[in-house]
Amino acid sequence: MGGFIVSALPQLFLYNSHKRSSRMFVPLDKENVRVYYCGPTVYDLIHIGNLRALLTADILVRLLRILYPHVTYVRNITDVDDKINERARLNHEPIEALTARTIIDFHKDTEIMGIARPDIEPRATQNIPEMQQIIATLITNGHAYVAEGHVLFSVGDFKDYGALSGRKQEELIAGARVEVASYKHHPGDFVLWKPSEEGLPGWDSPWGRGRPGWHIECSAMSHRFLGADFDIHGGGDDLLFPHHENERAQSLCCFPGSHFAHYWVHNAMLLVEGEKMSKSLGNFYTVREVVAEHPPEALRLHILQAHYRSVTNFSFKGLKEARQTLDRFYRAIEPFEGDDKGEESKEGYSEAFLQALCDDLNTPRAIAELHTLADRALAGNAQAASQLKGSGKIIGLMTHTAEAWFRSGIKVEAAFIQQKIEERLQAKREKNFALADSIRQSLSEQGILLEDTPSGTEWRIK
Repeated sequence: MGGFIVSALPQLFLYNSHKRSSRMFVPLDKENVRVYYCGPTVYDLIHIGNLRALLTADILVRLLRILYPHVTYVRNITDVDDKINERARLNHEPIEALTARTIIDFHKDTEIMGIARPDIEPRATQNIPEMQQIIATLITNGHAYVAEGHVLFSVGDFKDYGALSGRKQEELIAGARVEVASYKHHPGDFVLWKPSEEGLPGWDSPWGRGRPGWHIECSAMSHRFLGADFDIHGGGDDLLFPHHENERAQSLCCFPGSHFAHYWVHNAMLLVEGEKMSKSLGNFYTVREVVAEHPPEALRLHILQAHYRSVTNFSFKGLKEARQTLDRFYRAIEPFEGDDKGEESKEGYSEAFLQALCDDLNTPRAIAELHTLADRALAGNAQAASQLKGSGKIIGLMTHTAEAWFRSGIKVEAAFIQQKIEERLQAKREKNFALADSIRQSLSEQGILLEDTPSGTEWRIK
């Protein structure tokens, strides 16, 4: 975020799911804030529900990079999982081919959405020894046991189990819908390691050839790259139980005296047209499908208009309105871009905007400040225009010049449009106004608006 004009920085407050309250954020090391987010399980394209967690993490890390000199951001990739195995079987393709292709697709889609890559992006398959070490330690200290080729964590031996999600053990077990296998000492015990049959991914271990359970992956990767104690762990609230509860339990038991993550940040779910997203309901959309027809910034703004901890509703009407809002913002900065278009070094940001973000990532309040800045910019205030663009960039908006924004997404070649402008000008010179109007109308039907200005005819998409 270098180049922004900086004044006194506000204090960051975050809602900590573990404490169930908003707390002032105090990093373990103010010189290096450490953040871990659960990343994708790579067997399919990301959908707009996945996008909400990715955007929450992106906004949080962008803000932390303004407030602190260094941030280490880790987001893992789960590339060994039963869902991956099943999808590869259905596709009749090797598991490695499926995961490699899906990782490439994931990076393409997040890049299109303006989501920055993490500093470290570990893959589960590259951290098997670290997982095995944690499992061995848990067995040694009595928090895990071996049964029929499986290694299981004993939830009954961890008195604080359930503290993160705030539920009693009996409720947690019922909510998890766990498989009550005969070899489990307790119905809520969860798998750390399980046997792998022929044809499935597997690694040699003291407990036989097998593969890790899902929960152990993040404990191993967060410890390897951030240590036993780090600042923030985040993800969707659907991960609160069992995934994050189990991560916390096994990590605290493996590293006695540690606290694992000191702040837990969870975003709420996303509905589609008022209903839970489901392929059976026909309201399941991948990010790629949406941005094929709509600007990525509009999708980003649409989701950020709701606070990350509130359930939000995706709708195509809301997406269209977000596009119209961005049109207004870009029109507000257009007169002030001149010869210095896109120079971040000359942009500032609104202190009120940053204060809103520091209040538990309050993006609705921050976006309201963007509207205020747009009002002032449209009234001719150059400083407001600068702050509008600079503030917008903090949350991944206003990343284009106005000219590029208004000409984005057109399905007509610019050379063809220019040719039609010349033909219209010639028709006007010949006083053939019917032809000139016809050309203008034809372009309008293709989404191109012509504007006659003192310096000539300009065009933009409608």
